[in-house]
Amino acid sequence: MNPSLSPAAAPAALSAARAADIRQAFAAERAKGLRAKEAAEAAGTSEGEAIAAHAQQWQPEGSSMQVQVLAAPGGAWVEVLKALEACGPVMALTRNASTVHEKTGVYANLSAGGELGAQVGIALNEDIDLRLFFASWHAGFAVTETSAHGGSTVLRSLQFYNRAGRAVHKVYARDASDLQAWQALVERFAVAAGASVPGFDAPEARKPVSVSADSSVDVPALQAAWAGMKDTHEFFSIIKKAGAERQQSFRLVQGQFAWPLAKDSVTALLNEASFSATPIMVFVSSGGCIQIHSGPVQRIEPMSSPNAEWINVLDQGFNLHLRTDLIAHAWLVEKPTSDGTVTSVELFDAYGDLMAMFFGARKPGKPELAGWRALATGLPRLNAEPVSA
Repeated sequence: MNPSLSPAAAPAALSAARAADIRQAFAAERAKGLRAKEAAEAAGTSEGEAIAAHAQQWQPEGSSMQVQVLAAPGGAWVEVLKALEACGPVMALTRNASTVHEKTGVYANLSAGGELGAQVGIALNEDIDLRLFFASWHAGFAVTETSAHGGSTVLRSLQFYNRAGRAVHKVYARDASDLQAWQALVERFAVAAGASVPGFDAPEARKPVSVSADSSVDVPALQAAWAGMKDTHEFFSIIKKAGAERQQSFRLVQGQFAWPLAKDSVTALLNEASFSATPIMVFVSSGGCIQIHSGPVQRIEPMSSPNAEWINVLDQGFNLHLRTDLIAHAWLVEKPTSDGTVTSVELFDAYGDLMAMFFGARKPGKPELAGWRALATGLPRLNAEPVSA
């Protein structure tokens, strides 16, 4: 095997000494009111490593966080998720750097492998609708948190991380969850307290998405393949074959299949979808999981803080929290299919990472809703200077 193609060595297991240092720094940041992800980053580590530092064998007296390391048989994390069905309603959370997607429902109809590929899974359910990319899943933990300020609230979660310590997926128990089934799941997949605790790669600064020169892309071939698309799932292979990055492909077909939108278009989209009761689909990806909401949205609430601007969906069973101040580019995109044109609105941050995608709710084999198309195509366009490469 070519050494340059060999898989990277697994990170070294977390040591007791480093775990103690992380716990101390993490606790100091949490005491300032920071959430786990922000507290870990302020402490100079990743959220995954901060959680690992509280593993069972290292938990100090009086700790407000109890953590058990999980192991999937043969690395098949789908088996852990399948076991959640017995727990009844739970909350699934998938997030990226700018957007948090939360859905409450029952994990059912999970599968992996076969035609999907060995490391790809899917959950097809009315509420819990996931596309799972297990090659990115490095470590899992069962976490029980109690209030650090004397409260009685207990949060129970399963948390899964990639090698960089970024969360790929989380599951939270809810009031209606079967806690006996939850505990049975934890006991089934927890490793012995003395086993080594997974380590993580050292935190690295985020880097912009890699984009090749426009001159290296066969634009006529890209346009022709796009025009001949029969299914939206062909899109990824089309841009890969053309050698184009996602947003770059939008620029190269701009005015034909894609149009830049005003950055505040997502707020208009959600407000109009709520007002008109137009059912939509909302996709958010962590890199290891794509989580999907399909249906109406109702309660749309903006929120401001000294350091962030948010637009939120606060509905029963579905919450979305999206940092509008981090939107660098928004696009209206049309893809031809055998069922007619499929229209999406896609948001990107300054690094070129996809924040969220919005579609009209539809079933396979059915055309998209005319109301959704009118809503999407009526969003304010970006009429200022063109988006740069």
